Amino acid sequence: MSAESNVTDITHRSRCRVCDSSDLEPILALGPTPLANSFLRSPDEFAGERSYPLDLYFCSRCSLMQLLDVVNPELLFRHYLYVTGTSTTMAEHNRAYAQTLVNRLQLAPSDLVAEAASNDGSLLRCFASHRVRTLGIEPARNLAAESAASGIQTVNEFFTADLARDLRIAQGPARVVAANNVLAHVDDVTDFMRACRELVADDGLITIEVPYVAELLERIEYDTVYHEHLSYFSITSLLRLCEAAGLHVVDVDRLPVHGGSLRLYISRSAGTHGPAARALEEDERRIGLTASARYHRFAADVHASRHALVTLLEQLAAEGRRVTGYGAPAKGNTLLNFCGITTQLVRYTVDKNTRKIGLYTPGAHLAVRDVSALEADPPDYIFVLAWNFAEEIMQQQQAHRERAGRFIIPVPCARVI
Repeated sequence: MSAESNVTDITHRSRCRVCDSSDLEPILALGPTPLANSFLRSPDEFAGERSYPLDLYFCSRCSLMQLLDVVNPELLFRHYLYVTGTSTTMAEHNRAYAQTLVNRLQLAPSDLVAEAASNDGSLLRCFASHRVRTLGIEPARNLAAESAASGIQTVNEFFTADLARDLRIAQGPARVVAANNVLAHVDDVTDFMRACRELVADDGLITIEVPYVAELLERIEYDTVYHEHLSYFSITSLLRLCEAAGLHVVDVDRLPVHGGSLRLYISRSAGTHGPAARALEEDERRIGLTASARYHRFAADVHASRHALVTLLEQLAAEGRRVTGYGAPAKGNTLLNFCGITTQLVRYTVDKNTRKIGLYTPGAHLAVRDVSALEADPPDYIFVLAWNFAEEIMQQQQAHRERAGRFIIPVPCARVI
C-alpha cells in the first residue's frame, strides 16, 4: 500500500471548521489509509492504490474532534457504494423516523419533506407512504439516478446555501429538512446549516442525525473514523454550530443506530436551545468531553483494542482456524488497515450489497463475495466487520450457529460469541 497522497486531491485545514479556532491538539494518528469506499475491481489495481493521512484533532474552544486533512468531495461522493436500503435495521429506523415527524408536525399532503444526501431515497419513500411531497438532494450520480427511478424527485447536487435558496423559490419552503449521517461528511458545516435554514419553513423543523462522539469514545469505535467523516460531534460543538447559523435546538434524542447517535430537532425561528440540549451539554462538561484528556484516553484505548484483536486473529491462524469477514462497510476498512489485517488472517468477506460483490476492500484487499459463500465454504469464525448490525447478522446466520460456528465482534475489545 502506497503511503503517498495525491496533493491535488487533498487540502489541510489549520483552523476548526465549527469555531475557526487554531487551538487544535493532535489526538490519534491512524496512519496513511486508502479511502474507505474506494473498492478495487481487480488485483491489477493494488499497486496504484493511494493513501491519505487519517489523523484526529481536538478543538479546545468548541470541543469538536475532527480531521484536518480534507479529501476532495468530488472524489469521495460523486460515485458512492454505501446505500441505506440493504439493512432491515435501517429500514425499520427509517419507518419510525418518518412516523415521528409526521406525528410531530401533523404533516399534510401539501407539505414538503426535503432530505440532504438522500442516498437511494429509502427514507423519503417512507415519507411518501404518508402521502406528503418529497425532494431528495444527492450528489452521487448513481444513487440520485436510483432514487429518481424509484419515484423520488431528486436533485443531483451537493447541498449548499445557494442551492437551498433556488429550491425554496422553485419548490416552496419545506416543513422538514432532514440530514441524516451527512453533516459529518461536510467541510463547510456553517454553510450547510445555513442551507438548511434557507430551505426550512418558519413552522418547520430541521432534523439532523449524527453519530455521537460520547458513544464513539466509550465504545472505542475508532473504525468509524475515515476520510468521509470529517467531524465527530458532541452536543457542545453542535450548539455552537447552530448558533453560528442562526438556529436553535428545540429538542434532542439519543438513538442506538450506527453505534449511538444524536437526532437534533432544530428551528429557524427566534428562541433559545431547549432543556434537553442544555442538559446534555452539562452532562458532557461533567464527564470531561470538553477537555482533551478524555480524548487522549480514547487514543490509548484504541491501541489496546488493536493489540487484543490482532493477537486473537493471529492465535486463530496459528491453530488453522478459518476466519471469514461479514460486511464490507467503510468502518471495516479503517479497522482492517489500522490493524494490518490481510488475507493471511481473514480469508475474504461477504456482503449483501451487490455493488460491492466481486470487488476488493481498500488496502487489505479482501475479496468481497456474496453471503451465500458462507454456506458453500463454511468458516469456523465469522468476523463481524459491520458490528453495528451484529444482532441482525447473527440472527440471519443461524446455519453458522448450528455448525457450532462462532462470531468475532471487534469493538470495543475483541470478543468471541
